[in-house]
Amino acid sequence: MNLKYPSSTIFILNVVLVIHAFAYSVESRPAFACDPANAGTRNLPFCKTSLPIHVRVQDLIQRLTLQEKIRLLVNNAAPVERLGVNGYEWWSEALHGVSSTGPGVKFGGAFPSATSFPQVITTAASFNASLWEQIGQVVSDEGRAMYNGGAAGLTFWSPNVNILRDPRWGRCQETPGEDPHLVAQYAISYVKGLQGGGGRGTSRLKVAACCKHYTAYDLDDWNGFDRYHFNAKVSRQDLEDTYNVPFKACVVEGNVASVMCSYNQINGKPSCADPTLLRDTIRAQWRLNGYIVSDCDSVGVLFEQQHYTRFPEDAAAATIKAGLDLDCGPFLAIHTEKAVRTGKVSEMEVNYALANTITVQMRLGMFDGPNGPYANLGPRDVCTPAHQQLALQAAREGIVLLKNVGRALPLSPQRHRTVAVIGPNSDATVTMIGNYAGVPCGYISPLQGIARYARTVHQRGCMGVACPGNQQFGVAEVAVRHADATVLVMGLDQTIEAEARDRVSLLLPGYQQELISKVAMASRGPVVLVLMSGGPIDVTFAKNDPRVLAILWVGYPGQAGGAAIADVLFGAANPGGKLPMTWYPQDYVAKVAMTNMDMRADPARGYPGRTYRFYKGPVVFPFGAGFSYTRFSQSIVSAPAIVSVPTLIHSLDGNSTRKKLAVRTTHTNCDSLNLNLHINVKNTGDMDGTHTLLIFSTPPPANATKQLVSFEKVHVPAGAQHRVNININACKHLTVADQFGIRRIFMGEHKIHVGEDDINHSITFHASLEQIKV
Repeated sequence: MNLKYPSSTIFILNVVLVIHAFAYSVESRPAFACDPANAGTRNLPFCKTSLPIHVRVQDLIQRLTLQEKIRLLVNNAAPVERLGVNGYEWWSEALHGVSSTGPGVKFGGAFPSATSFPQVITTAASFNASLWEQIGQVVSDEGRAMYNGGAAGLTFWSPNVNILRDPRWGRCQETPGEDPHLVAQYAISYVKGLQGGGGRGTSRLKVAACCKHYTAYDLDDWNGFDRYHFNAKVSRQDLEDTYNVPFKACVVEGNVASVMCSYNQINGKPSCADPTLLRDTIRAQWRLNGYIVSDCDSVGVLFEQQHYTRFPEDAAAATIKAGLDLDCGPFLAIHTEKAVRTGKVSEMEVNYALANTITVQMRLGMFDGPNGPYANLGPRDVCTPAHQQLALQAAREGIVLLKNVGRALPLSPQRHRTVAVIGPNSDATVTMIGNYAGVPCGYISPLQGIARYARTVHQRGCMGVACPGNQQFGVAEVAVRHADATVLVMGLDQTIEAEARDRVSLLLPGYQQELISKVAMASRGPVVLVLMSGGPIDVTFAKNDPRVLAILWVGYPGQAGGAAIADVLFGAANPGGKLPMTWYPQDYVAKVAMTNMDMRADPARGYPGRTYRFYKGPVVFPFGAGFSYTRFSQSIVSAPAIVSVPTLIHSLDGNSTRKKLAVRTTHTNCDSLNLNLHINVKNTGDMDGTHTLLIFSTPPPANATKQLVSFEKVHVPAGAQHRVNININACKHLTVADQFGIRRIFMGEHKIHVGEDDINHSITFHASLEQIKV
């Protein structure tokens, strides 16, 4: 069964779109530059679309005065009226829909709303790369439409691809999870969706995406430490195999148009003033074709709060020389001219920065006049029925079934005619969209969604998610005694976890746990716990409570979240999501300071490590957890057993044994090391379902850990079988970073693990010794 929005809703929506389209006809944006009506500029070389972009960029830059150049180095770039160039606000956001965060987007008039998809952590749980790209395509359609109507920019500072390192981080909700491969694939897919697949060179962009916050940024405000002063002490090994993985993928494979540097310092240097991180890595090694922008006011922060330089013009010079092209904030507009006049930075270096930003604007078509391939997009292309249906699909796919004793779910509309809906998030609307959101097309709360299937009795039980008292528990207990089933919608919201608001506890806030236990005891029917949150929650008590028969985690499920929750509860949708992060017990945070950036465990000092790759202690729910209403089996049909690694140079370990030989990825031909695995997935249950196939590997070093190397989403009807082809590249997926950050392929036996069945297959690597120079 595939529930869609009712026809009455679509009719009303279409009427509204017609009205907005009429308003749009008189509100469209004038050309940013090169307006054909401007006789004084239309024939200048930078306006000629027949010329290569780099020629046009250089022509424009050489026409600017130093003062004009400097006013273009900041997010609210000033107009250059004598050249017919309008002012531009670079700061727009589109984390999971066009967002009202940042001054570049303004809702109202012809654009009162935009499709609000589930928060990133929720769509990440779908493990569905094609879905992520689809969402990006829809968001960029709506972003372009709003730009055409003067309501948004074309440079969207999204996605957030930081690793979810610590469960207390208030911005867990914005990230695709804790695994570098998962986050990298999300980054590539979403960026391609946003940008229209634009690659390197002078290819055109639909909108310009931005991967942030580079790098090792995942602490906002915890126990006296804040992001403006924090110095992240990170090993080369952890930078290479964890923190930088998504950013490299974003640039190299996603061809993103921008990278944002972060507030924090990395090993004593501010990210936005570190030439090794910016100029040498992003620009030279990864070959960014785009611009580097600061997090907002971070150039001011490194001078005023981190005291990195003595004088403000030194800070301006340091960032530009390091490779920063654009300042979100006023600092460069105020202090760069003095830095140039005193010789601390050259005008040529300012020109380089402008070349990067203006090139992106030209790739967006902003210097092509009013026409272009996306000029026809308008209000009718925002909040369309198809876009809203995709938001519902995304919410369904991101829901994770964590417990289902005795197949308590799905509920039956025939047997469960009256459902008690309890909890502070039971009628949530704004809570469902998380942070960095816009104005949704509309909301369907959990209560409203459940009411489509059954008669409801409703009690919040708590005054908000903080749940400071138990005064309302009695009426909640009375309500559940008269219902055929109970659904508790609990969890967190932005008052508990948000940007600049890290958590101190992994437990449910206030008296929520007591409410769950008392309601479960009073209920006469099955009890289902639904959790809204971005970060993990320790709900061990509910996991172990025999009266709580089922647990669903729904993240922050977006505008259609309530409909998706109800569809899963009543079996109209079969859950197929998997946790993109480890859920730790509360005592984990007592052992781990949030300031410790080490990923690997150190038993000698009692440090347990982080994420499923390195933490081996007890968990509430593991990374990749998630059940279905049906059953799947997996089997490996074919896979290589022996792989020869052509090698130019090698070094042996102390034992000088061939089995322990490790080959640098730079010393082999990585293109020849693509491995194909064929895996059968069979639905052995009685319900159609979508299976998340997870492929892990464990390399041969004694201290190596299991890591995700591939995943695939596959829909399999009941009783059917589907064959999946998995491609793994040895250099990209089967390597280990050493203490110097050098990636190596270890010779010997690599274990391939398939899904929760933990089906193993061994692939033995050996070096082609005849090609080795000793």
